[in-house]
Amino acid sequence: MDLIYGIDLFGTLVFAISGVITATEKKFDLVGAAIVGLVTAIGGGTLRDVLIGETPVGWMKDLNYLLVVFLALPLCYFFIHIIRRLRRSVFFFDTIGIGLFTILGLQKTLATGLSPAVALLMGVVSAVFGGVIRDVLSNEVPLIFRKEVYASACLAGGMVFLGMELLQKGAEINIVCSILVVILIRYLSVRYHWALPFRPLKDR
Repeated sequence: MDLIYGIDLFGTLVFAISGVITATEKKFDLVGAAIVGLVTAIGGGTLRDVLIGETPVGWMKDLNYLLVVFLALPLCYFFIHIIRRLRRSVFFFDTIGIGLFTILGLQKTLATGLSPAVALLMGVVSAVFGGVIRDVLSNEVPLIFRKEVYASACLAGGMVFLGMELLQKGAEINIVCSILVVILIRYLSVRYHWALPFRPLKDR
């Protein structure tokens, strides 16, 4: 199995677990948990594919993604206490996921001939909009609308990728370095409570 494909599937599983855990904390039933897990895992990629005109969308052409998503249900049902104890690990893998999905979404958009600016935006959409849909369904303020550094970490990683592509197009090191940038920024922002506050001029 291709390494990137394997990590992509694993990131999809982690996002699905994140959605299912959120649903259980909100006392959703089995169907509700399945739906929230599904949209968390594939919502961003689906939105990206629709926006760039790549249909049928990715998961419809590879049912392994659906299998991985629904694997999250029994995992959370039987091992919920272990998963909750491993929340830090889940956070780490979730961070890997957004880094990977940012770059994969960016690459897929570039391959359609769209501009780097649009590709960068689609990379962020791929990474974070599944979480946005999850939070909306769970009646929470989406994470990207709070002060946490989240989407901006994806933007930074995407810009690093575009810059490195100008120097050496198609090199695997470009993907690795860009994902590491996302992971590092996201990790440091949580560890040291970095934020991007916004205060209108009249409130200062």
